[in-house]
Amino acid sequence: MAPGNALVPQLIGAASTLSVPDVRRYAFDLTARPESAAAARRHTAEITLRWGLGEEVGDAAALVVSELVTNAVVHTAGTLVSCELSFATGHLTVAVRDQGYGAGGPTLCDADDGEERGRGLLLVDALSVAWGCHEVPHGTGRIVWARLGAGRTCR
Repeated sequence: MAPGNALVPQLIGAASTLSVPDVRRYAFDLTARPESAAAARRHTAEITLRWGLGEEVGDAAALVVSELVTNAVVHTAGTLVSCELSFATGHLTVAVRDQGYGAGGPTLCDADDGEERGRGLLLVDALSVAWGCHEVPHGTGRIVWARLGAGRTCR
């Protein structure tokens, strides 16, 4: 056997016993306009349905992505919002990237009873098992993500 090929038979034999995790990803971009939240909801509902994640998970994910896109549109001056859905190990993660969030990023706060605004992240918090945000590693912007867990009927 040539150098470097000694492990090939062992790896081929081992490959048949390895299990490959169920990992799915889908990304889309939207213009940073208020009506983009509805488009994000539609895309998310279509993808979760195609992935067979169930209506409850699809509805929760659509609401979460809608709130995150709305925040990106309202609180940033960018022209583009990027969304990514990923499913792995029983968790659906929704991530929304903007082109530049205000100082400090999103915060969870109590909305006044009469206020129509201010409830978005409260909904995200209630529907997800975890959520957070971080600066984009290269370039400007912030990524806000939320993870919906297996306990919410993700298969």
